Amino acid sequence: MKTIKTTKSVCPECHKVIDATIYEQDEKVYMTKTCPEHGKYTDLYWGDYNQYLRAEKYAHDGVVMANPRTEETQDCPYDCGICPNHKSTTMLSIIDVTNRCNLRCPICFAHAGAAGYLYEPTKEQIKEMMQNLRDNNPVKTPALQFSGGEPTVREDLPELIRMAKRIGFPWVMVDSNGLKMAESPEYCQELKDSGLDSVYLQFDGLTPEPYIMARGVNLLPYKYKALENLREAGFTSIVLVPVLIKGVNDDQVGDLIRFAIKNRDCVKGVNFQPISITGRMDKSQREDVRITIPDLMRLAEEQTDGYLKRDDWFPVPTIEPLTRFISLMKSEEEVDFCAHPHCGMGTFLFIDGDEVTPITRHLDVDSVLETLDEVNNKLAEGKMLRAKLKVVSGVVKNLEFKPLIKYLKDVILYNDYDGVNRIYHQRIFIGAMHFMDPYNFDLDRIQHCVIHYAVPDGRIIPFCTMNTIHRNSIEKKYSQPLDEEKNTPPYDFTKLS
Repeated sequence: MKTIKTTKSVCPECHKVIDATIYEQDEKVYMTKTCPEHGKYTDLYWGDYNQYLRAEKYAHDGVVMANPRTEETQDCPYDCGICPNHKSTTMLSIIDVTNRCNLRCPICFAHAGAAGYLYEPTKEQIKEMMQNLRDNNPVKTPALQFSGGEPTVREDLPELIRMAKRIGFPWVMVDSNGLKMAESPEYCQELKDSGLDSVYLQFDGLTPEPYIMARGVNLLPYKYKALENLREAGFTSIVLVPVLIKGVNDDQVGDLIRFAIKNRDCVKGVNFQPISITGRMDKSQREDVRITIPDLMRLAEEQTDGYLKRDDWFPVPTIEPLTRFISLMKSEEEVDFCAHPHCGMGTFLFIDGDEVTPITRHLDVDSVLETLDEVNNKLAEGKMLRAKLKVVSGVVKNLEFKPLIKYLKDVILYNDYDGVNRIYHQRIFIGAMHFMDPYNFDLDRIQHCVIHYAVPDGRIIPFCTMNTIHRNSIEKKYSQPLDEEKNTPPYDFTKLS
C-alpha cells in the first residue's frame, strides 16, 4: 500500500465530513476512510495507477468566479452555491425542470412517485435560474442542459428552450430517455424549431439485456426510433449516454463506439457514465458493479482490437492551454474546461472518407500543449504577431490531418472561431464522466467541478454535491403535494408496438 494523498470525504451513512486517504495497491487506486460512528469504508477510486498519474499531469486550476453566491460558513461541501473556495467556473449548467418521469428504472429512485412529492419549478423560477447562470462573472455560462426526471413530460419544454435562447445560451441540450421522441416525429421537429441544439440520449447498449436489467424493460426499439425521428428533424449533435455497469453492458463498449461512427450524420459523441452508487450497498455488492474510467479505457482498447488505445484518452483540463489562447486572442475570458483531471477523460475520432482514426495519430498532443503555453506567455506580454506565427508553425508541423490544419489556421490567423465548429463536425467524441457517490466522494474533485446545477434559491451547486448532499432538501423545500393527476404514469409501451 502506497499513500498518494490525503483528502476529505463524507460518510456514506451520515454524510459528515471525514478524513480520507487515496492510496495505490496492486496498480489500482483506492479510497479509504473511517467514520467514528459508522465504521470503515474502502472503495475503488481509479482502476489503473499509471493512468491516474498520467491524468494528473494535465491538471489546471480554472477561472474563479468573481461573484460567488454563498459565503464560507459551514465548509465544503455544505457551502455550495458556488462558494469563494471553488476553483473553476461553470462549463455546463443543468436545470432539473421536473422530477416526473415516464419510466420506473430500478437503478433510479428520483422520480416523483418514489419521492412522494412533485418538484417542478415554474417558468418564472426557471427563467431566474437561467439568468443567474448567465450572470456568472467573468465567464458567462455557455451551455445549458434541461434534465429531470424526464424533461419531455413537461408540455412547455419547447417554450423553455426558446426562453434559454433569448436569455443568451449559445448551446442548449435536453437529457432524455427518448420515449416521447420515439413516439412523435412532430415533437422532435418542434424541439428543433424551438432552437434545441443537442439531445443527450440515454443509450445503454445495443441488445435488450442492459435495458431490461437497468431500466426494467427492453427500450432498444424505442432508442432506434428516437434516433430515426431526431435525424429526420435535422439534429446533427446527438450524444449517446450509456450508464456503464460492470457485468451488465461493459461488453458493449466497442459496439457502442462503432454504432456512433456508423450514425455519425446525426450522432456526434458517446459519453459513457460509469455507474454512481446512490443507495446503501455493502463492499461485495459495490465490487460487483463498480467500474471506473481506466476500466472503460481498457475495455475500449480490447473491444476495438487496439484501434482506440488507452493513451489516446486525455482528461478534460488538457484543453486549457487552447482555451487560454482563445481568451487571450479575444481579450475576454472563455470557459476553460478546468475540471479535476480524474473526473473525466475523452478523445476525438477524426473521419476522412472511410478512415477513422484517433486524434493522437495526427497530433502530438503534448508537443502542441507546450507550444501553446509558450504562445500564451508571448500573448500575455503583448507580442501578438510573434505569438500567431509561433503557434502556426508549432501546431501545424505536428499535424497530418489536412482539414484540421486548414481549420486551425483559420482560428489562429484570422480569428475565425467558426473553424472550431467545422472541426467539430468532422469528428466523433468518445468520453466518460464518472460522477461521484458517497463511497468515492472526494472534496478536492468537488472544488474543481465544472458541471453545475442551478436551483430556485439562487445557488449554483456542483453536480456531485447536488446529487449526494443537497438534492433532497432543495426538492422538498420547493415541492408540491403529489396527487394522481400530477403524477406521470409509466409509459404505455403499446403505443409503438
